[in-house]
Amino acid sequence: MTEIINNNRHLTTAKKIGLLTMISICIGLVVAQGAMISALQGIGIGGSAFIAAMVAALVIAHFNIMSFVELSLMFPAEGTLATYTQKAIGHFPAIVSVYAGYALVGILGVTVELFLVEAMLNALLPGILPAKVVPILILLFLCVTNIRGIDIFAKVQNLIVVIMVSAILLIGLVASFQLTAPAEIVGTTVDFGMAGVTNGSFIGLIALAMWLFVGAEFICPMINEVKDPNSNIPKSMHISVTVIFFMYLAFVYGASQFLSVETLLESNVPYVDYAISLFGTSGLLIATIMALAATFSSANTILAAIPRMLHGMSEQKQTLPVFKTLNRFGAPWVAIVVMTVLICIPFLGLSIDSVIPMVIAATISYLLAYIIAHIDVIVLRRRLPNHSRPYRTPLYPVPQILGILAMVYVMINSSPTPEMTAMIFQIFGGMLLVISVVAALWVKIYMKKGLFEPDAIESIDKNL
Repeated sequence: MTEIINNNRHLTTAKKIGLLTMISICIGLVVAQGAMISALQGIGIGGSAFIAAMVAALVIAHFNIMSFVELSLMFPAEGTLATYTQKAIGHFPAIVSVYAGYALVGILGVTVELFLVEAMLNALLPGILPAKVVPILILLFLCVTNIRGIDIFAKVQNLIVVIMVSAILLIGLVASFQLTAPAEIVGTTVDFGMAGVTNGSFIGLIALAMWLFVGAEFICPMINEVKDPNSNIPKSMHISVTVIFFMYLAFVYGASQFLSVETLLESNVPYVDYAISLFGTSGLLIATIMALAATFSSANTILAAIPRMLHGMSEQKQTLPVFKTLNRFGAPWVAIVVMTVLICIPFLGLSIDSVIPMVIAATISYLLAYIIAHIDVIVLRRRLPNHSRPYRTPLYPVPQILGILAMVYVMINSSPTPEMTAMIFQIFGGMLLVISVVAALWVKIYMKKGLFEPDAIESIDKNL
């Protein structure tokens, strides 16, 4: 009881983060090196058709946001999707959704970011830096700053997002307005004809475009540490994905003016070729700064949000009790340290070639989490029709139904090549099976509840 009182006292006295920091959190998680590569490959594949796919993906992203906003403001707790799902369809899907859809994706996603930073630094300073040391130091630095609490996290996040967005906009705007003399493109130029839009073939690119917008909901686990959440949670998420759309629009259009289709599709890191084509050899430095900022931002947000998810789940007995531990800064330090260690293991023990198929497989679980969120909204509208909803999804249930259909489509089309499809879904199935078995045993043996037994309505009302 004393711990709960102290925790509540901290939440009421700690400095709350404002709208701009919330936007930087959303942008910082969404804009990663993998998303930049996906954007450049997409414009190479489809040209104007990919821009149409980006528009469709943006609309779908707003649908996803609507469900998370409605849920998070109904139940403003750190557990986020686990909290909502246990009240809608039970503790088993709640646990699976967070571990499969967020914790696993976060661990593997940050691992890939660290590998890409290592590659960039080796290109900039070949043979100078010891292998894997700098990325590990970055991760440890972010672990310490997150343990120091939300104030330090916010300062770091704001700085690195400003650097990252400035670098991406610099490249995109300079290229779009051709402020440097473009070299002659050797190879196929990007197709900006309207055939791919009018004949509907752009639909096949929506799956690729979706990866430019997923992740804004990572602000939700921090709901107890933000100012005026009823207003700022929806604002921050909707503004963020809209800003990201226009930022990427300038970024990819500019790339089409300087790079051939062959370069966009065949280069392992096309944004490096992009920066060099604009600024010469100094472009490598700009690309490295952009990559470092993207990795700092993504890892920083992961280490802030997922431990708070685990903390909220621990309060509900959905995971290890030790994750309830908070330090004097109000940070879930045990969960932060555990996440840091779990990221280090694949980074130190594997290569990027072996991690990427696992990341693609894990991101299918990420999309499954979006489907569960939409289902939660639909179920809770029926189960708790009179419950307070500071935010109600416009045109309900259209965004939820279209969101579910869109996520199923993206899941089916997540494999980058037909040759990888079987392997991707085998890995996905294996990961999901292991997590599901552990979750089922935890719910039945430790929690002594039914797998799909939601919280009683009386219990929900009592807790609010």
